[in-house]
Amino acid sequence: MIASIPKLLSRLLAGCVGLALAASAAAQAPEKLKVRLDWTPWGVHGAVHLAQQKGWFNAAGLDVQLEDGNGSVTTVQIVGAGDQFDVGHAALASMMIARDKGLPVKAVAVFARLSDVGLLVPAGAGIKGPKDLKGKKVAYTAGSLEAPFIDAFLAAGGLKKSDIDLINVDAAGKAATYAAGRTDAAFSTIPFFLPVVSQTRSSEAIRFADYNLNMPSFGLFASESKLATRREAISKFASVVAASWQYIYSGHEDEAVEAIVAQRPQARLDSKVLRGQIDALRGFFQLPAPAGQPLGAPVASDWSTAVKTLSDAGLVKSIKDGNEFFVPGLVRPVAVSAVAAK
Repeated sequence: MIASIPKLLSRLLAGCVGLALAASAAAQAPEKLKVRLDWTPWGVHGAVHLAQQKGWFNAAGLDVQLEDGNGSVTTVQIVGAGDQFDVGHAALASMMIARDKGLPVKAVAVFARLSDVGLLVPAGAGIKGPKDLKGKKVAYTAGSLEAPFIDAFLAAGGLKKSDIDLINVDAAGKAATYAAGRTDAAFSTIPFFLPVVSQTRSSEAIRFADYNLNMPSFGLFASESKLATRREAISKFASVVAASWQYIYSGHEDEAVEAIVAQRPQARLDSKVLRGQIDALRGFFQLPAPAGQPLGAPVASDWSTAVKTLSDAGLVKSIKDGNEFFVPGLVRPVAVSAVAAK
């Protein structure tokens, strides 16, 4: 009996060590985070797919599940209305409009600080601004984000809608309509469509933001309930995505393209278009980031400008303080190489 005590102690000790190791492993297990994207794969998703491909999320303690979307408005509604997703990636003007109507959502990070909406025109056509559109046939999509700003954009050139031939085209067919030359110009999302249509019709872009029609574009947001319960995980995610964008625009654009293709092989994506989209997006990021702030951190003045832009268009009616639309301090400086080494 006495001789069996050391064996018993040994078994008890081994059991305790095993429990400690199991507890340690459980404590280190990546935290699950479900993210809804704005659309099917395109260049704006480069940072999230690259971070996933390189294991940066996992190294930061996150198990991230990415789901493609079918439009920013739908993503805002789904993320804001239920518990299905922790974070959304979308055009943040859509989020502002939804919050003003009562949906409890707030921005966490802003990557494209300038509005991505504008006008696509053929290269060399002599269309440099709204005043050059008189008598031109221009495609647009009723119900899209561009529609409420067309009057103000034309007015900047001394024109009214009656001065142009405005053609309502379904969003799915607008790029093909313009690329085929059936219209002289097209209102649309610049970084998405410009590389696509330029394959068949060399084109240039005129940004709404350059005509005092600015608002934050693509970024991350979450519901207030998720921000209350998953704040640290959301902050980690936003910080890694921001660092991933910084890495991409430090000469690693092709790595982002490769990551998107690798993460979404079934989509049969065109690498040249993806690279064009990433290059086009850079001008909307306003790099470098403001002094003392990491890329992606919301800038208060941007939101004040956005409130005016959206209020003047009748899209935001209740909330007048831009600070009510975002949460500061969640995007923190992260070195992705250091994250990956953990």
